[in-house]
Amino acid sequence: MRIEVDRAAKCWRGMALAVGLLVAGSVAAQSAAPAPVPAAKPGKAVKLAKKPAAPEFKLVLEPKAMDLLKATSARLAAAKSMSFTAVVNYEFPSKLGPPIAYTIRYDVSAQRPDKLRIVSPGDGPASEFYYDGKAMMAYAPAEDLVAVADAPPTIDATLKKAYDAAAIYFPFTDMIVADPYAALTDGAKLAFYIGPSGVVGGVKTDMVAWANDDVFLQIWIGVDDKLPRRIRAMYRADPLLLRHEMELSNWKLDGEMAAETFASQKAQSAKRIAFKSPVPTAPVAGKPLAKSKPAKAAAPAKPQ
Repeated sequence: MRIEVDRAAKCWRGMALAVGLLVAGSVAAQSAAPAPVPAAKPGKAVKLAKKPAAPEFKLVLEPKAMDLLKATSARLAAAKSMSFTAVVNYEFPSKLGPPIAYTIRYDVSAQRPDKLRIVSPGDGPASEFYYDGKAMMAYAPAEDLVAVADAPPTIDATLKKAYDAAAIYFPFTDMIVADPYAALTDGAKLAFYIGPSGVVGGVKTDMVAWANDDVFLQIWIGVDDKLPRRIRAMYRADPLLLRHEMELSNWKLDGEMAAETFASQKAQSAKRIAFKSPVPTAPVAGKPLAKSKPAKAAAPAKPQ
């Protein structure tokens, strides 16, 4: 399941930038020093060799990159419970031109298939979200307001209903659904392994780039624990190419969680409001983005 957001632009510059950098690096690595220009004989012009054309870059799904995405997805899918902290940095346009960055922290606890708590202390308005298998609550502590609605019997269906009914969306949704691999690879057109890193979250990670028709992602995956540590996104629909980055830390898998974790007496006693989006929605003009066929996985290299 993938909830699509922030779709509105015309060009796919995020993928073009990544592909351009990859091609440039490959060409630079394979290029030797320029050949000396032969000396001209008297009365004869020197013929310069034609510059070779840059090799065509094909969108493929590299097996190593897809295997890493499969490994982190399998680790998440196997967990009966999980908790982690997500710190998300969003860029917003300013009147001066350069974007302004805002940061939101989420403390997440989930127990499959039907328990979820998400507490966001700020920056910005604090918020809390609870789901106990029967009902979901969206609570604003500062205003002491709560919206309550009946909920489906799974986390996946509840997150979809929360988005459809009240525009509630969490950027780490793909981490907590039942099948993270299906969510992370939906419509994949490009995937390649970038290289190792040792500076994210204090652990060794492998960097993977991934893209579909909507978004370009760079993902840092723990070498030993296979847990996602950082995700960086740029959306095709965004003409400003603003960046969204999420740091994931404090991972705990299959720990014991008390039943009261997924409820709040204070929220239940708050003033009730309707469970719906606070912003009126209007029809979106124009045609939806066309979906392209996914790229085929590249065949493993034959041994030399």
